[in-house]
Amino acid sequence: MASLDGDDGPIQLSAGALDALKEFYGERDARQKQFEDLKTQAEDDFEGKLSMDAFTEDWNASQFWYSDETATTLARHLLDGATNESRIAVVSAPSTFIQLKNILASGECTTKPHLTLLEYDTRFNVFKEFVPYDFEQPLKLPVELKASFDRIIVDPPFLSQDCQTKAALTVRWLARSWDEGSLRLIACTGERMEALIQKLYSKVGTRTTTFEVKHSKGLSNEFRCYANFECTDWKWVEQS
Repeated sequence: MASLDGDDGPIQLSAGALDALKEFYGERDARQKQFEDLKTQAEDDFEGKLSMDAFTEDWNASQFWYSDETATTLARHLLDGATNESRIAVVSAPSTFIQLKNILASGECTTKPHLTLLEYDTRFNVFKEFVPYDFEQPLKLPVELKASFDRIIVDPPFLSQDCQTKAALTVRWLARSWDEGSLRLIACTGERMEALIQKLYSKVGTRTTTFEVKHSKGLSNEFRCYANFECTDWKWVEQS
């Protein structure tokens, strides 16, 4: 019986396909080495410069990392005025967490506030500050974290009322106090969530700011930064 292919010999890839395959595996191995190096650094409490490069984005999980410039700006304003007793919660915004670590390691900030990263992606468990977090179970967190943070940044992974509302429940549970003068809050999410964000965080004075959030690989959705304070990098948008 004749072969369906008409050729019983081994399948051979073209030179171009072989080069593409070699490049793919080379990039994969390089990322794996980056991640292993990062894991070693974190375990040794390494104080050099950390990078998000090892953590490839998973768009299916709605992972879109901030640019280094954006993440650093957000981190600096979380640290502004912080003391050794300050506690900063980073909810679903790991690129800001990385820059917080970098700033604290650089000596730019003379105080050492406590950091906690609440994140679904278990790759970040290489950091001692990692706490597993699923917005679908907004209060399923270690009890010692309740009402213990005075600075919080949140970036809910999905632009839906359900996700945003559950993330807000987490923020409220984490906050040491739920009044404008005692909590420094930043929420980064889509422009179409504006009315909901202002409703969910109205009691702590959160408003739309002029700050332009940029992502390392771009993002098609209009993105906004909402905060309950003004600073050198943003002002509140005038309400029409």
